[in-house]
Amino acid sequence: MKKIMLCCSAGMSTSLLVKKMLDAAQQRGLEVEIKAFGVAEFDQQIGNYQVVLLGPQVKYLQQDLQRKADAFGVRVEPINMMDYGMQKGDAVLDFALSLIDAAH
Repeated sequence: MKKIMLCCSAGMSTSLLVKKMLDAAQQRGLEVEIKAFGVAEFDQQIGNYQVVLLGPQVKYLQQDLQRKADAFGVRVEPINMMDYGMQKGDAVLDFALSLIDAAH
């Protein structure tokens, strides 16, 4: 099972994108766990996921969050602005899966 965490300022703006990503995964028959959290929950959640995708409003935190994630061997990357804005769940899912696959 692939475990993907989305992170934004409060966990709200990425929740719709999570649903679209889950729909895309279900159509492909992929086993994934995708959840959205606010940045405040990052420290408690990071160890449970294989990759973290950042919403545009928190991508400025990428370096700080990556330093914390390094202890767990987890990549932290911003979501493509166009994919985020257009809520392209399939494209964001592909990006997350490519990061997980690259790590192994």
